[in-house]
Amino acid sequence: MSAAIMPPGPFRVGISPGTRGSRAKNALAGGGPGRLPSHPSTDRDGGRTERGSGTIGGTTSAESGTRGARPPLRRNKDFNIFWLGQALSVLGGSVSLLALPLLVLDATGSLVQMGLVTVISGATAIGTGVFAGYVVDRMDRRRLMIACDLVRAVLLGAVPLLWWAAGPQVWLLYVLTALVAVLKTLFDVAYVTAIPNLVRTQDLTAANGRLMGTFALGSLLGPVVAGLLTAAAGADRALAVDGATFLVSAASLGWVRFTARPTRPAGEHADTTGAGVLREMFVVGFRFLWSHPLLRPLTLQLTLLTFVTMGATDLLIYRVQHDLGRDAATLGYVIAVGGAGSVTAALCAGRLRRILGFGTCWLASIAMIAVGVTVTGVSGSIWVIAALSAVFMFGITLGGICTMTLRQEVTPDHLLGRVTSAFWTVHNASGPVGVAVLTMLAARHGVPAVSVAGGALCLLVLGAGLLTPLSGGHVAPGAREESASGIVDHR
Repeated sequence: MSAAIMPPGPFRVGISPGTRGSRAKNALAGGGPGRLPSHPSTDRDGGRTERGSGTIGGTTSAESGTRGARPPLRRNKDFNIFWLGQALSVLGGSVSLLALPLLVLDATGSLVQMGLVTVISGATAIGTGVFAGYVVDRMDRRRLMIACDLVRAVLLGAVPLLWWAAGPQVWLLYVLTALVAVLKTLFDVAYVTAIPNLVRTQDLTAANGRLMGTFALGSLLGPVVAGLLTAAAGADRALAVDGATFLVSAASLGWVRFTARPTRPAGEHADTTGAGVLREMFVVGFRFLWSHPLLRPLTLQLTLLTFVTMGATDLLIYRVQHDLGRDAATLGYVIAVGGAGSVTAALCAGRLRRILGFGTCWLASIAMIAVGVTVTGVSGSIWVIAALSAVFMFGITLGGICTMTLRQEVTPDHLLGRVTSAFWTVHNASGPVGVAVLTMLAARHGVPAVSVAGGALCLLVLGAGLLTPLSGGHVAPGAREESASGIVDHR
């Protein structure tokens, strides 16, 4: 079961995490409840002009690609190269998630020192998220992603050499963990903002679904591959394999052409003072979220849902192993069934949103989460728990894909990195608090009682969502311009 309602791995940020369009009408209408129309601009030849990421400071980079029409997703060579390259990278990243802690454990035999890897990684990612959006909005996104991949490849590839030359050096693993977390966060934000520069607006949901499905599949296979590699060659060499996958990712990005980003809005000017830079890092993205009629209620709802869902995995593990007395193998099967729900949602998300619209998909995802949280916590049947964990993960993934796509559709390109960082920071902040509260209450009152309470909170969020524009109501045309009118991006 997932930790939070957001694109994991490369989407985280669902992730993630982009975009935009030259004109906007923030109407959750047009062909279906909550349906968002696309907002293409046209060039002088009458073709569609898509958004791009190949600029530095808002000016077009020659190597980034050209303006023009993007083909449908199945014939979009640039997206498919990007997708395949990231698929292998995701698999490698999943290998590292297991191999790195195992390497620390092998070197120290200490559970505490192994846990410190997770602490360092999480704390560094949060700290980097504060400025990642600012960096992404001011750099050529493709070059930034390639640089992050190449540096990670060198860092991870050096581990077996260092182990061979100097023996186990655990402090180096902690430094490595922090550096990789910084690079991963920068890459993830750039990754989310770059997707709209590769596909047509109407293909965003399907593209995000493919990438999310790839991540879910890689997350299932990665630990298996990591176990085999670690057993056969050692955890240090397993990390080197992950480094090699980053080389593949960098090479694939080198073959991808991003369409040109729009030039920066007129009237914006560079502000290099300390106060100006700090304001843009901390304020601009949050202000846009709060002023936008769709993103404000969405962020508030996700914050409440994340409070419940981040602790859902711990409740599930405790329920299956402690309350029901099942072994680790059974727990693994339950989690695998949940992963199948995530993969299924990723494959269906594009079609579901086209047919039902954003509002219906979003509210249905909340309902599935509520049912999944409640039933997995109260049922005594392992089969029912497995089935409902799949429902839970289906809802998590569908909601994550749809919310990421919405954010990409309504956020101006020059703000997307900072808005993505702010969005993740705000709604993820409630997650650790939720984990602490839910697990403490479950220890005192039992998992069933806490699960019912968590499901009830999700239903309250669902009820509140029916009263917002996200349910399928209309937002006045021009709302996007109005929401951004007070936000000056000093570049």
